Amino acid sequence: MISETAYAKINLALHVRKRREDGYHELETLFAFVDAGDELAATPAEVDCLTTHGEFAAKIDDPFGNIVAKALAILPHGKGWAVDLEKRLPVAAGLGGGSADAGAVFRMVERTHGLPDDWHARAAKLGADVPACVLSRPCIGTGTGTDLAEVAENDLAGCPVLLVNPRVPVPTGPVFQAWDRIDRGAMPTGALRDIALAGRNDLEAPAIEICPAVADVLAALRETGPFLARMSGSGATCFALYESQQALSEAAARIAATRPDWWQLSGKLR
Repeated sequence: MISETAYAKINLALHVRKRREDGYHELETLFAFVDAGDELAATPAEVDCLTTHGEFAAKIDDPFGNIVAKALAILPHGKGWAVDLEKRLPVAAGLGGGSADAGAVFRMVERTHGLPDDWHARAAKLGADVPACVLSRPCIGTGTGTDLAEVAENDLAGCPVLLVNPRVPVPTGPVFQAWDRIDRGAMPTGALRDIALAGRNDLEAPAIEICPAVADVLAALRETGPFLARMSGSGATCFALYESQQALSEAAARIAATRPDWWQLSGKLR
């Protein structure tokens, strides 16, 4: 058996620059990953098959149309794999859950069979953030998010992070459609922390229009004293970064006490 964690993806910054004629958006984003997420395990089988369980497994409408199955279909991995997916991350949450699952499949194939030279192109066809999720380390995404570049310095490795979601799914498409099409400027350069602090998420405002609970989550997180709190992706999950593990633990306890209905996950940045 081979196993892999599908690390939760967060966007430390997300600058939307313009809407393209093909309907996609030109953007600049700073990807980072938390050291926790969905869990996948695979064993050899006659044919590919996928079973799902976990808190959010019921949110997957069609396991056979799941991005994990699609990733298996485009990668050489022998006769077949029986994949077990423990769905621990919320769906339609701004955490790249499905893309992270696909990224985990790519890494499992890399360890057992090696990846084809065109793995990046194959990953990009599955989703704009799948290539970044294959790497699952901090990187800068441009274009639609598929063009990746290394970060000059990862000075946030091991940083305590709290993820909070109001348990309201937010589809990506409507949030991008609600973006006001104002280009607020390029993402800064430098070390990871500098980019994150000077950056922004241009989808926060349209996401709050669609899901006002995002504003509640951000307000609650900011009251816990992080050095940065921001929405991830197109929402509704928000993250907070802390200077110490104790500060994170206290924040998680406070959120759990005041909003036990919200989902949360504590971890560290990779």
